[in-house]
Amino acid sequence: MRRWIASITGAAMALGFVACSGDGGTAPVTVTLVAYDSFPTEKTPLNDALATFTEDTGITVKIVTAGDAGAMVSKAALTAGNPEGDVMWGVDNTLLSAAIDAKVFAGEPTQVDFGDVCVNYDIAYFTQHDLQPPGTFDDLAQPEYKDLLVVENPATSSPGLAFMLATIDKYGDAGWTQYWRTLRSNGVEVVDSWETAYYERFSGSGGSSGDKPLVVSYASSPPAEVVFADPPIDAAPTGVATGTCFRQMEYAGVLRGTRHGDAAQQLVTFLTGETFQRTLPLTLFVYPVNGTVSLPEVFTKFAAVPANPYSMDPVRIAQHRQSWQEQWTQTVID
Repeated sequence: MRRWIASITGAAMALGFVACSGDGGTAPVTVTLVAYDSFPTEKTPLNDALATFTEDTGITVKIVTAGDAGAMVSKAALTAGNPEGDVMWGVDNTLLSAAIDAKVFAGEPTQVDFGDVCVNYDIAYFTQHDLQPPGTFDDLAQPEYKDLLVVENPATSSPGLAFMLATIDKYGDAGWTQYWRTLRSNGVEVVDSWETAYYERFSGSGGSSGDKPLVVSYASSPPAEVVFADPPIDAAPTGVATGTCFRQMEYAGVLRGTRHGDAAQQLVTFLTGETFQRTLPLTLFVYPVNGTVSLPEVFTKFAAVPANPYSMDPVRIAQHRQSWQEQWTQTVID
C-alpha cells in the first residue's frame, strides 16, 4: 500500500543460499517474490527480516518488482499458470477480484496488511495561501481548489482505483460520474502511477518540485515524510483529508504454476508472522494484520485514522470494476 521506497534502484535482490531438496539432499531453492515497485529491494528492516527467513529455512528469496499494483496484477493475469515468480505480494482488495478471475493464485491469498487511501495536502501551501485544506469529496469540487489536485488513473494504479471506488460509494451509481465531471472542470490532473503523482507532481513530498498541493496518497503518508526527512524534522509537512479515505487491504499468495509450492507457502506463512509484520509500519507504512505487533510511536503520532473510511464489497467490485473504469475514462480522459 504505502510506496515509500520508490527511489531504490535495482529490480531484484537475492537473500540466502541453499535449501533441502525433497530427496533429503541439498540443492539451491530460490523463491521469487513478485511485488509492486516500491517494495524495498535493498537493505531495510524488511529485507533483514527476509534474511532471517533464509537463515531459518535455507530458502533463497529473490525480489522482483513489477510496476504499480495495477500493472503487477495485469502482468500476472497474462502469465497465469506460467508465472514470473512464486509468491505475489501487494494485491489489494480493489484488484483482488481481477487476480482471482484470472486464476493467478494456486489457492486462497492471505491478507498481510491494511491502510487507507486518502487525499493528502501540503500544509505549507495552504498556510501560505491562507486557505483551509479540503476535508471531504464535496470540498475538492469547490472553486477555491481549482487546479490543485493530482490523482492516479484507476486503470493503472491501485490508489487511483481505490479513490474512484470511494467516490462511487459516496455518490452512488447515479451521481459519481457527474462528480468526476465536476472535478475535471475544476482542473484535476491525472497521472498513471502513485510514484509520479506523489514524488513528481505533489508539492508536499520531500525533494519534490511539483506544484500540486493535493494528491491521492495514504493516511500513513505523513509519518513517512517524518521518517525519511533529510535533514530530520519533528512534525509532518503533510496532512490528510480524512473525509476522502477508502479502506485498502493487501494480500499475498502462492502463484499458480510455481515449481516451488512448498517453499512458496513457507514464505507466505512467514509474511504474516511477527518477525516480518513488525517491519511494515516503517518500511511500507501500512498496518500489520498480526495482532501481536506493536506500532512505533512515530507511526501512531502522525498517521491519520479516518473514523468512517469508505469501503465496498469485493463481489461488487468484481462485477463492475471494468465498466466503472471505462465510464471513468470516458468521463475524465476522452
